[in-house]
Amino acid sequence: MMKPNMINMSMVLGRIEEIERKGRSFNNFNTNIEVTPAKKSRFVDLLEEEENRIKGSVSFPSLEIDSYDPSNAKIPGAKRKVSKSEWEKYITRYAKEYGVDEDLIRAVIKVESANNPGALSSKGAMGLMQLMPNTAKMLGVKDAWDPEQNIRGGVKYLSQLSDKFDGDIVKMLAGYNAGPSKVDQFSGVPPYAETENYVKKVMALLSDK
Repeated sequence: MMKPNMINMSMVLGRIEEIERKGRSFNNFNTNIEVTPAKKSRFVDLLEEEENRIKGSVSFPSLEIDSYDPSNAKIPGAKRKVSKSEWEKYITRYAKEYGVDEDLIRAVIKVESANNPGALSSKGAMGLMQLMPNTAKMLGVKDAWDPEQNIRGGVKYLSQLSDKFDGDIVKMLAGYNAGPSKVDQFSGVPPYAETENYVKKVMALLSDK
């Protein structure tokens, strides 16, 4: 009978102990790791963060309050002339997709741009739903002058505001006009004449329905 090689066996046992030691150390290392779940952010929160980063402010400044004034209209080009019958279908389409009332969308468009697809405000808000450049970008709108993209972006934003403010239309409108952080700051409609008038105009159009 062949005698066992005690030297080789000792080496094997030593190797096993080393592997087990490393395994215990790895397990201990893993148990000390705290995995923090990723925070799920809503669009309106991301929008506020981005606007704040750009403006260097902790909230939307009053300069963001900017509605279209038909008397000071600027039409970027003849190609922006699109009939209402052409873009009305987009209201119905995206109202269903984002769960926003069609009459609310129409009222916002009426007050924001007077139904003018080529509306350009003094601050740079564009199109039917008067999207500011950075807001449009964050909404995935590549061409704010395109009626379909403009309406899709504006309706998506209204949907996010509805989610943030639990369907409170007054707060949604105030947030659309002045920024959601201002609504949070004042626990309702900010005390700005522009925003107060904006909310009243849209609500008045809705009450006529």
